[in-house]
Amino acid sequence: MLKQRIITALVLLPIALGGFFLLDGAAFALFIGVVVSLGAWEWARLAGLSRQTLRVAYAGVVAALLFGLYQLPLLAPWLLLLAVAWWVLATVLVLGYPASSRHWAGLPAKLSIGLLILLPAWQGLVLFKQWPEANGLILAVMVLVWGADIGAYFTGKAFGKRKLAPQVSPGKSWEGVAGGLFASLLITTAVGLYRGWSVSEWLLVLAGAALVVSISVVGDLTESMFKRQAGLKDSSNLLPGHGGVLDRIDSLTAAIPMFAALLWLAGWGAL
Repeated sequence: MLKQRIITALVLLPIALGGFFLLDGAAFALFIGVVVSLGAWEWARLAGLSRQTLRVAYAGVVAALLFGLYQLPLLAPWLLLLAVAWWVLATVLVLGYPASSRHWAGLPAKLSIGLLILLPAWQGLVLFKQWPEANGLILAVMVLVWGADIGAYFTGKAFGKRKLAPQVSPGKSWEGVAGGLFASLLITTAVGLYRGWSVSEWLLVLAGAALVVSISVVGDLTESMFKRQAGLKDSSNLLPGHGGVLDRIDSLTAAIPMFAALLWLAGWGAL
């Protein structure tokens, strides 16, 4: 298993880094669109579509919607606002699972939720590329989420006692979340020192980072909730040793649109 994980990481890492940081414009949108469409194919399985043709059809619908969004950039702010509303609702659903599953157990609801998860994540990344410090924004959200994941893992392993959402993901603890949040705020503080932020800027960015990291936890738990409901361990086996695409990007699907919405509200880039 470890050998598989290492080989997969060595193959995918240069592709991912090249796609995220070297591509621009339509090429970048297409690259991210392929990743999101693969995630849609996996989501169709979580939603209960067992036939391969139906799963491919769902991925095709998502790809078509992405193309439409690329042609209609004025829809971007509305999609971000919809995503923020969804992740607030998802927090309630995760904390209320399994009782909350009665609200989304049907196939139409699950497929619709897939759109709310996948489309805004694509939109946020496309916007980052168009805004000042484009690659820096992409790197920032990734470092925040990955730093929080690492902090949560080690803190939870050492001190985790109080379960965060035992019916969804028994391994996660409130102590782990606190450790992840602390790690992300340390990273943000270091960046603030390097860039010479004022106190007011620092406080705003720290609050934003805390919100982005908190919602990234919800993204992780949301996918776990749907996998548990479907009786699946991984979203797919597309990435040997790592599970599926969704298993790698679940936290980012929540963090990216939240980060984009906060930057938009701060006047970072025009929409």
